[in-house]
Amino acid sequence: MTIDDWRRKIDEMDRQLVELLNERSRCALEIGRLKRAASLPLYQPEREQEILANVEAANRGPLPDRAIRRLFERILDEARSVERTAMDEGEAADREPLK
Repeated sequence: MTIDDWRRKIDEMDRQLVELLNERSRCALEIGRLKRAASLPLYQPEREQEILANVEAANRGPLPDRAIRRLFERILDEARSVERTAMDEGEAADREPLK
């Protein structure tokens, strides 16, 4: 394969990653709504540690575990932001006067 072939392959994988990250974010939105309804805290460090352990266990390289951990720490940070948005939207709706 040529460099251009490899780059096209990477471009396609990037599109797939974007789709998966957005699908994951949709899940995080729903989790945020459920957490709000159940009065659960946004940040659940035990769950985040479980996720990090799972992705490290699934890692077969060539990325080292520390790189996978850093990537997923960022993904989790963004997911927390999405969950926070869902929780805040629900709180704002609760404060709106009934018509």
